[in-house]
Amino acid sequence: MAIPTPAKAVADIGVTGMGVMGSNLARNLARNGFKVAVHNRSAAKTEKVVKEHGDEGEFFPAESMADFVNALSTPRVAIIMVKAGPATDAVIDELASLMDPGDIIVDCGNSNWHDTVRREAAIRERGLHFVGSGVSGGEEGALNGPSIMPGGTPESYRRLGPMFEKISAHVDGVPCCTHVGPDGAGHFVKMVHNGIEYADMQLIAEAYDLMRKSLGMSAAEIGKVFEEWNRGELDSYLIEITADVLQHVDPETGKAFVDVVLDRASQKGTGAWTVQNAAEVGVPTTGIAEATFARSLSGSVPERQAGRGLPAGTEDVPVADPAAFIEDVRRALYASKMVAYSQGFELIRKASEENGWNVDLGAMARIWRGGFIIRAVFLNRITEAYERDPKLPLLLADPYFSGEIGKSVESWRRIVSFSALTGVPIPAFASSLAYYDGVRAAELPANLIQGQRDFFGAHTYRRVDREGTFHTLWSGDRSEIEE
Repeated sequence: MAIPTPAKAVADIGVTGMGVMGSNLARNLARNGFKVAVHNRSAAKTEKVVKEHGDEGEFFPAESMADFVNALSTPRVAIIMVKAGPATDAVIDELASLMDPGDIIVDCGNSNWHDTVRREAAIRERGLHFVGSGVSGGEEGALNGPSIMPGGTPESYRRLGPMFEKISAHVDGVPCCTHVGPDGAGHFVKMVHNGIEYADMQLIAEAYDLMRKSLGMSAAEIGKVFEEWNRGELDSYLIEITADVLQHVDPETGKAFVDVVLDRASQKGTGAWTVQNAAEVGVPTTGIAEATFARSLSGSVPERQAGRGLPAGTEDVPVADPAAFIEDVRRALYASKMVAYSQGFELIRKASEENGWNVDLGAMARIWRGGFIIRAVFLNRITEAYERDPKLPLLLADPYFSGEIGKSVESWRRIVSFSALTGVPIPAFASSLAYYDGVRAAELPANLIQGQRDFFGAHTYRRVDREGTFHTLWSGDRSEIEE
């Protein structure tokens, strides 16, 4: 049955792509009093959304893209919620051909920020606005209040911002949405959020693994520990759901749910993108990298099968005080978590400087407090740190964070040492501690690396005792020349 053509200019905003995220975002807009045009390549999905949820607000279904655009009031705002990549480009092109100068196309998918920069430039040439916007919180957040990170022009935010701020999550009455910056800034920040999410989840998994293998605790017992941790400084969405997942029982077998789940983790690319971008701008996001590689290792089935017979060289280290061990794990988790966030914010800062985005780091922490998967109480502390010093070069150097790590560093070292001796792999814990020791070190062995590079490739070096760039004639008389 054909969908009736909607009247002209009846909708405040439109959403094309009626998958779970798109339909939930459309419903959220409608619930908040906005008139929403809805469209999908398959009209059946559009009909289904309106049939099942039409009583939640004012929806204007459209069968064709032309009808969808015609239903939007000017300046038109059309949100794209389709699969990232060529599908997004196809929808953008179709929308742009039907729109007028000043209209706004918004990509709320998990697009690569480089694609967003390209698309924004092309759409700007056509007289339109293009907004790459990160949306976090999953399907529940999309429906009930996500954290939203729109990029694009200030002009587009004046039209779009009030709607996004209203439908976003709110913490202490403050919307979890703000204008991030031009072109790719919104999607870049969302990418880094996802990278931190990778690290956060891996650190939690390592804490679980330590308690399981070293103390022989059941999943339910560990779940109770996480439940307790969620009442303190680790209070966060991920700790909360971890407690729930660990205490869940598989209805078919009666076993702990996690004990029937295969240990193969997948990734959708944003973790890898974060690591790649960090490498390109020279920011060591070690926790995120190890979390990404840990997922890759989990899926490396032939390699893992071949590796099971490798010599362990481990020691049986008894845990004399399980309660003290659990507290050490908690502190190590908290310290490593602070490192992951510090590295993520440093990546945003560096990219912002290089691209001229002028991203407000304190504002990013503020909008991550609700809706986001990584929402946590201590994001308030990050906001406060950047309010004290907007140009803070290292989050860990803020008095609050340096004080908190100071309380945890001995526990952190005990856990990493214990793991090395017993063979429990904790790559994110260990790499985070190594980064911490590296960033606080007065000297690093890079002087030797520069000597090696100069020897085999004449890459030059600088000296500690005078200005200039130098090269040693290694194949000659080994005298030094200034370049």
